[in-house]
Amino acid sequence: MPELRQNLVTKEWVIIATERAKRPDHYIERHKRTTTELSPPLDEHCPFCPGNEEVELELERLPPIGDWQTRVVRNRYPALSEEGEVIRSMNGMARRISGVGRHEIVVEHPIHNTTLALMEPKEIEIVLKAFYNRGWDMQKDHRIEQIIYFKNHGERAGASMRHPHCQIIGLPVVPNDIRHRVDEARRYFDDTGQCSLCVMLQEELTVQERIVSMSEHFVAFVLYAAPSPFHTWIVPRQHNVSFLYASPQELADLAIVLRDVLRQLYFGLHDPDLNFIIRTAPVSELSNDYLHWYVTVVPRLSRTAGFELGSGMFINPALPTESADYMRKVKI
Repeated sequence: MPELRQNLVTKEWVIIATERAKRPDHYIERHKRTTTELSPPLDEHCPFCPGNEEVELELERLPPIGDWQTRVVRNRYPALSEEGEVIRSMNGMARRISGVGRHEIVVEHPIHNTTLALMEPKEIEIVLKAFYNRGWDMQKDHRIEQIIYFKNHGERAGASMRHPHCQIIGLPVVPNDIRHRVDEARRYFDDTGQCSLCVMLQEELTVQERIVSMSEHFVAFVLYAAPSPFHTWIVPRQHNVSFLYASPQELADLAIVLRDVLRQLYFGLHDPDLNFIIRTAPVSELSNDYLHWYVTVVPRLSRTAGFELGSGMFINPALPTESADYMRKVKI
């Protein structure tokens, strides 16, 4: 029988559609003829490939001397303007804020036909270090209220360029979805004196049914109330409010676990389109102890339709325990 499940952290309900559940291998992207590694290793027209670098847009490169491994550049077509101050205007229903903020691109690797799933942990660690460095720089900007770290891989995930890259956007507001998560974390802490994500993590470690990767510092698991097939969270074992408080050891360890999860999906589902997001506290909430940062990995294997738009709920036709079992069995 189908059942409704609630995410302990977000309080969002999802429908696990057991009656229409599909085997995990149903989601293999069989229609994809060309996976990432089969594309050309260099594209002479790609602005992110070596030799085509738009140096005037560069903000940082790692390592800073010699051949670069990862570069951070300003987005040539930013969603927000780096110049100007935050100006608020409220006139009845017409509420506006000037579109200022930061929009940067992290070019993950000089090779055109790779992605995080195919990189070595040390290479992914450098990408995470770039996130870390730029995050600290953005949070010093008095206009920035929220930093969003994310990757779009594939057209259905919103990627417009094949060269491996991530993005960082510094917003002058805290989006409502994030405010909702902050409020729920605060409410749970006020009611129980505990962090809801710490409780969720401990229960997943006890049950062991949905865990797909573990390390000294992180645990990755398919959510009990997964809103979509193979929807996975990577959670630090150490309670901490912000990604910006991660230690060098944690960044190195996260690189290994993130690679494991992405490789499970890459080889198990034939390089699916996906997003990953680092979910971290708003800049003004860095001193509040009820929040716990984590990483979300979302393969784009299902579509949002009228029910989702009308209800705010999702229907997941994949059983989370079966998704996790399938991921664990992938040879990576």
